[in-house]
Amino acid sequence: MAGRPAWRHTPSGVVFRAVPGGTFRMGLSDAELDAVRAIERAGGAEDGLEPFFAGAAQAQPVREVRVEPFLIARHPLTVAQVQHWLPEYEDSLADSVSGTARVEDDLDDLLGAWPFRLPSEAEWEYAARAGTTTLTFRGDGKPDEDQVLDDFADEERTAAAENAFGLAAMGSANEICADVWIPHFKGAPADARPRTGDGPRVARGGAGDLYPWQGCDEWLLLLSATRFEMYGFTALRPVAPVPTGPGDVQTARATAALQVRAVP
Repeated sequence: MAGRPAWRHTPSGVVFRAVPGGTFRMGLSDAELDAVRAIERAGGAEDGLEPFFAGAAQAQPVREVRVEPFLIARHPLTVAQVQHWLPEYEDSLADSVSGTARVEDDLDDLLGAWPFRLPSEAEWEYAARAGTTTLTFRGDGKPDEDQVLDDFADEERTAAAENAFGLAAMGSANEICADVWIPHFKGAPADARPRTGDGPRVARGGAGDLYPWQGCDEWLLLLSATRFEMYGFTALRPVAPVPTGPGDVQTARATAALQVRAVP
């Protein structure tokens, strides 16, 4: 993926990719449910998947959503990147500062300190799918442990894990979204605005948080449409507006210190 355009937040080192606008079918489709059933019939499930199918309505009804262009971090924030805003932050779950940071008690402090925002749930799924309609951007096959990326020190492996939008580790860790948790999409807007209100937020992904897998079908957390109520610690993948030029006053503050450069 050498030479793919990117924006780097110079002080923290967070690399952003530009996600083009468009429309997509958001939610867990009948075709995806059939693909999971096919995996189960082929013996690819460790346990019975009745709970997954019973909870499928949490990611339905499928609907068309319009998404405007935006910048999103290439991968979840690392420990070192969180420490840029929270110097005292420590993470007992990460093996190194290049590993995914999982924030809990410091979440509000981090959200108040960075110059970015959380992705809406629609933006997250649109970015994860990257133009696909399959279980993951790799297709309808069962995801395996090799698809879990939890550390970004190895640039070659990180680049190899990118989807068509240049994003890595979509689904590898549970990532918080801006939306409040509502266990279905009934009445959701036709654009990518987050659904607001009181209560816990939505989380997406999470297989990396359970690795090494214990044989409980954690691979289901890697699916683009999987969603659940956030609890405990969370990874974060910030979002920013797309700069339109040096005279763009509207996005100047939010994109301060973002510099266009190619990621090697």
